[in-house]
Amino acid sequence: MLTGLSPREHGIVGNGWFYRDTQEIRFWQQASSLVQGPKFYDGVETAKMFWWFNQSSGVKYSATPKPHYGCDGSKVFDIIDNTGCDLTRKLGPFPFFSFWGPNAGLPASDWIAKATAAVIRKQKPSLTLAYLPHLDYDYQRFDVQDVARVAEVDRCAGEIIDAANEIGAIVIAVSEYGLGAVSRPVHLNRELRRRDWLTVRDGPFGEMLLPGESEVFAVADHQLAHVYVRNRDLIPEVRRELESIDGVAAVINPGDIELDHPRSGELIALADSDAWFTYYYWLDNQRAPDFASTVDIHRKPGYDPCELFMTSKVRAIGRVAQKKLGMRYKMDVIPLDATLVKGSHGLHPSDDSDGPLIVGPGDLPDDMRGFADYATNLLRGGANDEQPR
Repeated sequence: MLTGLSPREHGIVGNGWFYRDTQEIRFWQQASSLVQGPKFYDGVETAKMFWWFNQSSGVKYSATPKPHYGCDGSKVFDIIDNTGCDLTRKLGPFPFFSFWGPNAGLPASDWIAKATAAVIRKQKPSLTLAYLPHLDYDYQRFDVQDVARVAEVDRCAGEIIDAANEIGAIVIAVSEYGLGAVSRPVHLNRELRRRDWLTVRDGPFGEMLLPGESEVFAVADHQLAHVYVRNRDLIPEVRRELESIDGVAAVINPGDIELDHPRSGELIALADSDAWFTYYYWLDNQRAPDFASTVDIHRKPGYDPCELFMTSKVRAIGRVAQKKLGMRYKMDVIPLDATLVKGSHGLHPSDDSDGPLIVGPGDLPDDMRGFADYATNLLRGGANDEQPR
């Protein structure tokens, strides 16, 4: 949406990928420099509010989540506020626990909406990009969707729309994807391990994946997985084995879907429409890594929607009490039951209305790669005779 380019050109091949130079799998990086190619907002006075790849983006105004990390392992939640609006003083602390995790819900989107409205009213930027995450949560938790969630995020959008109308700005609503119902987790890495292709190291904190020493491993991301194969001679055999796994719809070359970038795996696995891929690589939950039962998005070598669930509220209350008493603690309240997940995405939808959408004025692009040109045209006054915001 920001570049008008395909993943083979802009390099964002997923929410995370394997960094071959450091032999690490990293998810949820925020550096704008990871996006290769110019963005349509370059040279435009822009406010970027919780939009991803926001750090060092070069925009005039921005706000993004960023905790503080202490040398003792402690973490203090905060945001980076470069808006000139002193957002946490005006609105209170950003509700981090409703942004992601078992308590993820409306307060985070509501706070972002109010913050965005405040920036629009005070700074009057030429372009504002705001991300409201609300529909990501229950649409992954439940198989029966409640339209009330749409009404809730609509009220958040209304906060921004009211502010936009006050400064005469054009409003566009855009989505990245649509979530579909799933009922089957597929554990690719467990299958690769059973075939002696995946290497782990056992230790005091459970089994840790060693991707640099593995012949084959998968970086799971919803319904798509990058499969990294160290010895390219193994690719035909790996493809056959992956295709034999129940829940795998197809195993394709990255170039078949414009993912042929150096960051991508040698193969791409796609799930059946009612299935999704876990990152799980351990064969016994007793040997799962200690971070598996916590909300730890940066250490997990794949996306984990089970972080939206909680094993026990009583256990969570006990862990919080330990924290307040100054004791060492681990917030191990995330279940290891992947069957809890009821929604996912990553496949081309059979119905276009279930995929990404743009709601805005004028002629809309047929492909999301046309969004950058569409927005640029509006910035240049394509919708009317006045210079829009």
